[in-house]
Amino acid sequence: MKNTSQEYDKVIGICQDLFEKKMNDYGSAWRILRLPSLTDQIFIKAQRIRSLQQNDIRKVDEDETGEFIGIINYCLMALIQLELGVVEQPDLGVTEAVKLYEEKIAITKQLMEDKNHDYGEAWREMRVSSLTDLILQKLLRVKQIEDNQGKTLVSEGIDANYQDMINYSVFALILMKFGQ
Repeated sequence: MKNTSQEYDKVIGICQDLFEKKMNDYGSAWRILRLPSLTDQIFIKAQRIRSLQQNDIRKVDEDETGEFIGIINYCLMALIQLELGVVEQPDLGVTEAVKLYEEKIAITKQLMEDKNHDYGEAWREMRVSSLTDLILQKLLRVKQIEDNQGKTLVSEGIDANYQDMINYSVFALILMKFGQ
């Protein structure tokens, strides 16, 4: 069995490095984004991945990896927003934002490890395109929950959907041999 935990950490390390660099460049301007805006950003990235997977001709010479990284980082921003709420002005320094990022990813990784144990690493037999479709499905669920003002009757909440999207994106990057 492959070492999923180490592969996961390697992918997240690359994502976190980019997050830190963008925090240095832009600060925490993302803190003003409401959850539906973050969800829409993630949706745009997932739609682009699907287009890249389906279209034979690419007008921009990029692959899906950057978009999967974007999904991971925007989902982590959304999880932070869920906890802290939206602000009118950027209010986090790099150190504090990275600390929150690390807290959220630790919880998300533990969820992955628990599910991965129960599912027997079934994701390793999946196609990257299927993971993309699952991310899009989760996004449609999140949009519906947002339209319902966050209320669900029997379903998991928005946070669990963001966590699943992070984990599906990490799985996709591992399957694509990203960071190896």
